[in-house]
Amino acid sequence: MGVHSGPVSGVIDVNGQANLAGAALNMAQRMMDCGDAGHILLSKRVADDLGEYEHWRPLLHDLGECEVKHGMRVSIVNLHADQVGNPQLPKKFQALKKHRARMRWATTTAGLLAVAAIVAGIAMFSRNRVRLTLSAPAKSIAVLPFENRSEDKANAYFADGIQDEILTRLSKIADLKVISRTSTQHYKSAPENLPEIAKQLGVANIVEGSVQKSGDAVRVNVQLIKAANDSHLWADTFDRKLTDVFAVESEIAKSIADTLKAKLTGVEEHAISARPTENTNAHQFYLKGRYFWNKRTGPDFQTAIDYFKQAIDQDSNYALAYAGLADSYVLLSYYGVGTLQQSIPPAKAAAQKALELDPTLAEPHSTLGLILYSGFDFSQSRKEFERAIALDPNDATAHQWFGNGPLIVTGEFDRAIAQGKRAVELDPLSLVINTDLAVGYTMARRYPEAIEQFNKILAMDPRFYYGRWAFGLALQCNGQLPEAIAQYKKAAELTDDPFVLAWLAQGYAKAGQRDEALKLLAQMEELATKRYVGAWSFAIVHLALGEKGKAIDELDRAFRERSDPFITFIKVSPLFDPLRGDPRFLALLAKAFSPGKK
Repeated sequence: MGVHSGPVSGVIDVNGQANLAGAALNMAQRMMDCGDAGHILLSKRVADDLGEYEHWRPLLHDLGECEVKHGMRVSIVNLHADQVGNPQLPKKFQALKKHRARMRWATTTAGLLAVAAIVAGIAMFSRNRVRLTLSAPAKSIAVLPFENRSEDKANAYFADGIQDEILTRLSKIADLKVISRTSTQHYKSAPENLPEIAKQLGVANIVEGSVQKSGDAVRVNVQLIKAANDSHLWADTFDRKLTDVFAVESEIAKSIADTLKAKLTGVEEHAISARPTENTNAHQFYLKGRYFWNKRTGPDFQTAIDYFKQAIDQDSNYALAYAGLADSYVLLSYYGVGTLQQSIPPAKAAAQKALELDPTLAEPHSTLGLILYSGFDFSQSRKEFERAIALDPNDATAHQWFGNGPLIVTGEFDRAIAQGKRAVELDPLSLVINTDLAVGYTMARRYPEAIEQFNKILAMDPRFYYGRWAFGLALQCNGQLPEAIAQYKKAAELTDDPFVLAWLAQGYAKAGQRDEALKLLAQMEELATKRYVGAWSFAIVHLALGEKGKAIDELDRAFRERSDPFITFIKVSPLFDPLRGDPRFLALLAKAFSPGKK
């Protein structure tokens, strides 16, 4: 069996039967010819994708290169286990091995003449290898989930919260690279394979811990581990009262920073020593709010809002609670709850109140940056994101929103992609951050890079529907419309979001399947009588149907109402290339992107 990944197409063969064809099938056939009965031979691309998963790695055995049809050489990996595949070296590779042995003696003589060159090459290779093995900075760290050792398992939110707050304090230190919580939450509290986890996260050090809460007493165990050799750099146990938990978090963050010899500015010293509230009940409600906020669904954001409000009821000067409230409101419409018009005012008010109480907080600046971006005030949006990143350089979300927000929609593609890459570096397992980077490549018309990035994302989670429809757009723009429609269909199977129906409908229209497109358009119009369906969604369908006037009407409505978060992409999205010379569209762009208040 030969296995390769790549595009295939449905065809009708010479016998009139439905079949498949394409470069991927041709390559898989050629690879299969390199093996014998029972062999499962993978291309390097497929093997690299599987190698991202720990349980696959022991089954992958690199065979080297095999010459196939037309003199092409392909790298082959043999997949086998006790009951699967064929562990024997394929006959083609056996013959190659014998040939190499015969050539070895002759090669030795020539090799002696090139000793100096080889030594120089080894030296160069060694230097490169050192650089690769040291690719994780010495002052890089991942804080893994803390184990909840409380008898009451409902205290899981508290253990999560302590981990999150320690991570947040560390992230404010510019001299450290700190991985975001979204990525660290993929691992259990005390895993055995620390070197592999550190490699996946791109860090040199790991923090593990446990939390036990009983009444108003708290015990926190923490250890800092050098991942390469599993050696303990620092460890301590803290037995304190709930009222002292902030002091414990500060002491832990300071000890870790000192152990890693991180340089702290005066502002950073103050930030990691902050005591956000004196009210323990307010703190408990805040931790519960963050616990649900981190789940990242519309209903969970609404639950988080309730807890943040309760925290504020307990302490009306609790700046972080206002920041959490702003973070929750600003994302509601992006997760299918209400419109921007409904969520922006309370988000803005909460963010401004948070900064009024504590100007050193980074999160409210990011929230205001997203709000200003949604209102087409890109200049001020940039300033807010730049301030947020200055206050918390390890905030992956700030880098993500900055790149996929005011930078990308105004055509600053290189800078946007750099921000997206930094976000991925800080949160490598976040599906949405990885997808936003891929979308950046698509908007920059760098389709091969976008497609490569989307393949990585769907290998991480094939059920991530944002990744599916956005992958469809990249494929469609790259001239692969049948493959794009397949992705739109898969996305539609994974969600009831009418936005996805719009992508499928416009795909059908582009493919000449007008009746199918009109059916979906009618379905969207019916849904719009019961729930929110954005004007942008109708615009892309009308445009694909050739109805440019209706498309511009809908885009103009989306701009006027500020109800659709995707309207900001009209200047750069390849979808709207057919409208670039239309006077009405040019007038809309001038209105939307002109300086000043909108």
